[in-house]
Amino acid sequence: MPDAARTSFPDRVRTLLDDLDTTSGKAIDAAAALVLESVDAGGIVHVAGAGHSLAMVFETFYRAGGLAAVRPIWDPAVVPIGDAVRSTRVEREAGVGRAVVAKAAPAPPDVAVVFSTSGRNPYPVEIAAECRARGVPVVAVTSARASEGAAARTETTLADHAGIVLDTRVPPGDVLHPAAAPRTAAASTILAAYAWSRVLAALDDLAAARGADPPRWTSANVPGGDEVNAALLARYRHRVPELTGDG
Repeated sequence: MPDAARTSFPDRVRTLLDDLDTTSGKAIDAAAALVLESVDAGGIVHVAGAGHSLAMVFETFYRAGGLAAVRPIWDPAVVPIGDAVRSTRVEREAGVGRAVVAKAAPAPPDVAVVFSTSGRNPYPVEIAAECRARGVPVVAVTSARASEGAAARTETTLADHAGIVLDTRVPPGDVLHPAAAPRTAAASTILAAYAWSRVLAALDDLAAARGADPPRWTSANVPGGDEVNAALLARYRHRVPELTGDG
């Protein structure tokens, strides 16, 4: 086994991916079952994140191969593009997360998936807590290690309000390189995207075993993609107003 301080960045990422598989494999299967049951029952998957965790909201919403029954819940002020300093400030403000949930008004049989590596800022914690209070099951995609090493800006963590936790295993501070004193090459998006793709793959296998066919987007860049997606847009545009700019 090579010394940890000498392993390359790709090796360290692969180690974390293997660690995620070991730590969160059962939770991934549970999340897939929960999401499939929700969608089959006519529910919507509400997804949320702030700052760079918004990359995962993009990854889940209107994505080739992704579920069509997905709605982003978000406040424009938490988007770093346009005003990065404001986005950091707003995700630390009490009440913003509760407000976005109130606007989206999730209700059973919906589910919520909340992405936050540290899971210690009020915005994601409030979203999870409010969804749970409304009877909406919560899947947290977070890192226990990062949460333990983060500034405690809330009394609870995102994971405390989730029925299912996918632990991405991201280290405190996110960065991985150089190994001896990490200062660059963040890995949270890599690991969270992998975790979500594993959920989708497990969901597909489970759906096939049950004879179900969840609504999925097709790439608009392949023949016939636009036609397939048009039917899904007609089906979900009134429940997911962000699909047509009405949200």
